[in-house]
Amino acid sequence: MDGASTIEEVEAVETPIVISNPVVNVVLTPEELIAKSIAPVKKEFLCPPQHTRPCPNVKDGDGVSSETNKSDGYHSKYSKNTKSKRQLKRERQEEKKTGICPKVAKTGCVSSCTYGAKCRFSHDVEVYKAQKPVDLEGNCPFLSLEGPCPYGLACRYSGTHKDENAMEIVGMGNERYETNELKKDVQKLLWKNVMTFPKADAQLKALGIFDNYKLKKGEVKGEGGEVEKVEVEGEVDMVEADQGIVNGSSTAFENDAGENGASTNKTECTEEVEADQDIVNGSSTAFENDAGENGASINKTECTEKVKLEEGNVEIALSTDDPRPIKMAKHSSEESCPGDMDNGTGSLENDLVMRTEVEASQTDDISSEADACLKLHPREKKLIDFSGKLYLAPLTTVGNLPFRRVCKNLGADITCGEMAMCTNLLQGQASEWALLRRHSSEDLFGVQICGSFPDTIARTVELIDRECTVDFIDINMGCPIDLVVNKGAGSCLLTKPVRMKGIIKAASATVDTPITMKVRTAYFEGKNRIDSLISDIGSWGATALTIHGRSRQQRYSKAADWDYIYQCARKAPDSLQVLGNGDVFSYVDWNKHLSDCPKISACMIARGSLVKPWLFTEIKEQRHWDISSSERLDIYKDYVRCGLQHWGSDTKGVETTRYFLLEWLSYLYRYIPVGLLDVVPSKLNWRSPSFYGRDDLETLMASESAADWIRISEMLLGKVPAGFHFAPKHKSNAYDKAENG
Repeated sequence: MDGASTIEEVEAVETPIVISNPVVNVVLTPEELIAKSIAPVKKEFLCPPQHTRPCPNVKDGDGVSSETNKSDGYHSKYSKNTKSKRQLKRERQEEKKTGICPKVAKTGCVSSCTYGAKCRFSHDVEVYKAQKPVDLEGNCPFLSLEGPCPYGLACRYSGTHKDENAMEIVGMGNERYETNELKKDVQKLLWKNVMTFPKADAQLKALGIFDNYKLKKGEVKGEGGEVEKVEVEGEVDMVEADQGIVNGSSTAFENDAGENGASTNKTECTEEVEADQDIVNGSSTAFENDAGENGASINKTECTEKVKLEEGNVEIALSTDDPRPIKMAKHSSEESCPGDMDNGTGSLENDLVMRTEVEASQTDDISSEADACLKLHPREKKLIDFSGKLYLAPLTTVGNLPFRRVCKNLGADITCGEMAMCTNLLQGQASEWALLRRHSSEDLFGVQICGSFPDTIARTVELIDRECTVDFIDINMGCPIDLVVNKGAGSCLLTKPVRMKGIIKAASATVDTPITMKVRTAYFEGKNRIDSLISDIGSWGATALTIHGRSRQQRYSKAADWDYIYQCARKAPDSLQVLGNGDVFSYVDWNKHLSDCPKISACMIARGSLVKPWLFTEIKEQRHWDISSSERLDIYKDYVRCGLQHWGSDTKGVETTRYFLLEWLSYLYRYIPVGLLDVVPSKLNWRSPSFYGRDDLETLMASESAADWIRISEMLLGKVPAGFHFAPKHKSNAYDKAENG
């Protein structure tokens, strides 16, 4: 960018820095400060002790943030929300009654609404104009695109519109182009639980993990195909696949203290299902033991089920004495063909369409049976070369589409959507599908999914491959969040290598899209295990593996263990690309990791991009960018423009953009300008002392107060509404020893 200055890496300057406390003044050198993980800010920029603001997260004895009790009242005015959820819901319903109809707002014509008098929105244009908030400063974000603004009168920049009465949008330009939207007909099929997954079901059957547990408690299929009842020692609850199971989700039968937290609803086991009935949507039922670490299916009475597939009949033998896990089902090559599988929807029209598409894809010179059984070898699939590319990690909440557009403009090569839960995608939740959206500028784009069981992930992968345009699909096996881990997903899978194998094999065999993985070093600190699995991960079907150099128990505390990442990379087969992740915060870190271990293809950049999104530019240009406050503000403006184009320029879109901007500012304030440091480059784990910037704007951007973040948002999006509240969502340094052992 223009006006950027380059500062070469310098040695530590022996400038004494005074750290004051109520007892004694201690003089520390830059080396001593770095040893204590304190940023060595130049003495002339340090704030006096009396100007040091308390941390907004520190609470007093009454449980109220000390920042809230400031005399100016600004922080307390916007940081405390006293409204209940019921009251907020009631207010949203009232806003709909007074809000203008989107069709009327876009066209300016009352007759354009197809619902007429039944519309729940207002059609009175004059009344809406009278109570509409004042327009914001600046131009409409859609002015540079083709066609009029899609929000018409509701746009907060409507005064700058060229043609408010245009009847429809002609077509948006490339800047507005977004893909991977959830189609309404697909959503309805997912809602009704009638979506079919022939490819996934075929591969699950071929791997021997297809759902055969469709019978009620104590029922098995006899040799003649009839349903027989058997006595089983202990109580075993079997939930039939066509009742009480959400689309594509697995039902786990575990003890109450089971690791994945799944529970069984006994009231759902009420209907009798014949043994030869097809599986609806292939929802799997897992029988697990609390102590089962390898993910094998064992019920809580330690019963085992021996599955044999002989001439189309299924035989289930229950034994209470043998604690061994289920054996893999034997199958012939003909049984694994998708064309021979019944996808479980009977005479549904969607089933006919799916079968027609499968048959049409087969070539004339090869029989349909043989063609359906042909599978691409992992080396024959489309591969993505990650070598030397700048990979923006999938980041929950902040890693949204506008943020990825900003990072793409600053030099990112590969982008990935936020982590999406498989069960929510299979249920057709629009909010979860929004995480799969892709912008036209993202030329190399992947999505990240998270699930607990092979069947759930395999069907999600097939659905994404069918409905979305992505270059790769990443499976998260490293998320440390309790809500995810307690359901058996994320980092919990690190304790279940057998289930990991089933997930990767089922997903990679279902689609031709490259399947990648993201893991942590281990679940518990000091018990690393990825090095023992990495030689097998490539043979399971994964094309790339990203290793975060921390365990689940560490969360984000302590430095990333790059030596262990190097060890894993050296053991990896040549067919598996290995990427490292953790604490990359400068081009020096990037160069060091790639030079120390040439086996590493690239480094994934995560939190470093949140604090310093121009890190991609620094790595590509091999320099330390002493970016000015005005250049940083331009990046914020670019984000706001992309946010308004994505979430909308009406009142709701403006406030949504403001919320995500504030979430990002809760990371951005941690940046310490290069020109203020005695030692360059800075490290991600350095704690910053209170300091002045080189101008007022830089000082404001370095504030740790949420009130100052709100002031920055008001510079870009106007005044916040009455009763506005904001509290950062993430605590990136969370580490609960009592909870995590």
